[in-house]
Amino acid sequence: MSLIGKARMRILVAVSLLLLSTPVLLAGAMYWSLQQPLELGDAPGTVELPRGTSLDRLAVTIHERGWMSGADALALRIYGRLTGEASRMQAGEYLVEPGATPLTLLRQIVSGQVIQYRLTIVEGWTFQRVIEELGRHPAVEQTLFGLSDEEIMAELGYEGQHPEGRFYPSTYQFPRGTPDRRILQRAYRRMERRLDEIWARRKPDLPLDSAYEALILASIVERETGVPEERRRVAGVFTRRLEQGMRLQTDPTVIYGLEEELEDRLRTRHLRTDTPYNTYTRHGLPPTPIAMPGSAAIEAAVDPEPGDVLYFVSRGDGSHHFSATLEEHNRAVRRYILGQE
Repeated sequence: MSLIGKARMRILVAVSLLLLSTPVLLAGAMYWSLQQPLELGDAPGTVELPRGTSLDRLAVTIHERGWMSGADALALRIYGRLTGEASRMQAGEYLVEPGATPLTLLRQIVSGQVIQYRLTIVEGWTFQRVIEELGRHPAVEQTLFGLSDEEIMAELGYEGQHPEGRFYPSTYQFPRGTPDRRILQRAYRRMERRLDEIWARRKPDLPLDSAYEALILASIVERETGVPEERRRVAGVFTRRLEQGMRLQTDPTVIYGLEEELEDRLRTRHLRTDTPYNTYTRHGLPPTPIAMPGSAAIEAAVDPEPGDVLYFVSRGDGSHHFSATLEEHNRAVRRYILGQE
């Protein structure tokens, strides 16, 4: 072969190699661009993908926000199709932190790492308060608004049950758009499990015939004291009163049973107003719980502190003075309630 022929051959080989390597070079450049941080600035952002959102739509949205160039948006669409990740995206709301890249965002969406919101059901809340807090939460889908308690329980699948005390106090995490009923169902099932577990460990010879009665007593203990070390002692007082046929005479049950709102404090006329929940006018436990008790209150109800204490009165600082006799109790009332030494 002549020198000219050899030169032409080398040129043809070089050109062929360049043409063959061009897709590889383009792919490498595309992949490199998708690993560069999005232009978010110093503050995080959010991306919400309704169900059925395509990768094309996502790429356009990110580009329109100025987070990446049109060329990078195109690269993201091509990458998603080539890898199959475009068809595996999950709907939801996603947090995009500073430093995130198009690739990390896409993988976050494919894996469904959505923003998790929180709602805490607090020990001692009533069912009405739980419903109000669910209704105020901006990330909760409202499906139970305007329904009565009976209708709500029927919608949840627990028709005929009274809702009070049935929902476990805890913090629940959920993505935006979670229906209120789903959160309530989770809280109901959790309370059911905890109550069964604790009831199985109950102290023998309690004046309680069922786990539900333990739940009722626990709700009273929950509303009577927020001092952890007093729970078993308060439960002991109510247990002995039940055993001896004494009325429980506990203010929180009276308040729960009043149809009117208390303007300031409980008065004598309230204690004399008979309702199914007035433990000053009726013997035994009220017909239902009066609040959502936590595990500690339920455990106190099934394992009350032994002793001879039958009375207690608030000291005004959250704690209580306990007495074994009515005479001692009356002295404590004069001191802590009437301000008489």
